[in-house]
Amino acid sequence: MLHQFLPIDLVMLSHDHYDHLDYDSIQRLKSKVKKYFVALGVGRHLEKWGIAKKDITEFDWWDEAFYDDIKINFTPTRHFSGRGITDRAKSIWSGWTFKTETENIWFSGDSGYGDHFKEIGKYLDPFDFAFMECGQYNENWHQIHMYPEESIQASIDAKVKNRMPVHWSGFALSQHSWTDPVERFSQKATEEKLKYCVPKLGEIRLIDMTDYEKWW
Repeated sequence: MLHQFLPIDLVMLSHDHYDHLDYDSIQRLKSKVKKYFVALGVGRHLEKWGIAKKDITEFDWWDEAFYDDIKINFTPTRHFSGRGITDRAKSIWSGWTFKTETENIWFSGDSGYGDHFKEIGKYLDPFDFAFMECGQYNENWHQIHMYPEESIQASIDAKVKNRMPVHWSGFALSQHSWTDPVERFSQKATEEKLKYCVPKLGEIRLIDMTDYEKWW
């Protein structure tokens, strides 16, 4: 199916963990990709894998850049980095925002809950839509991954109008069941009378849509 993809203007990488940065995927995509925006320190992986340095832009927290008419901000999170025991903390981790004249969208990135969400909401305006990290949590990982109820609170802190849980439906890396994140996220959003949606895998949606089927 890859040959059916049109040229890809931009690939964005929040950090270098294997579930976010995959060697085989980059090798299959790189002939189609024009530009990479990545977390500070992540560029070294791409260069090693054959991506030209001129095509890579690295971002530190709160950095911003424009891609055509889209204003992109690199937002802080509380997580960690590294692909093995020898390269911990050689790069950083993040979320991303995308703002145009008509829309403001946020990808939260992997994170534990903290005050940085209120900072994001304070400095980057209310968000029309957010992809909220929701999954791969347990008591031992609480500093680096939010519980679903915290994902909802983080979206409130950041002034999000409509929200979608992500990071739960691909991998099972933690000790919770596959559906626990989405069940708890949707329950908490309903209790708080907040807008949210849970699209089917691969389903195309508009950012103001909130209807969905309980497909899981």
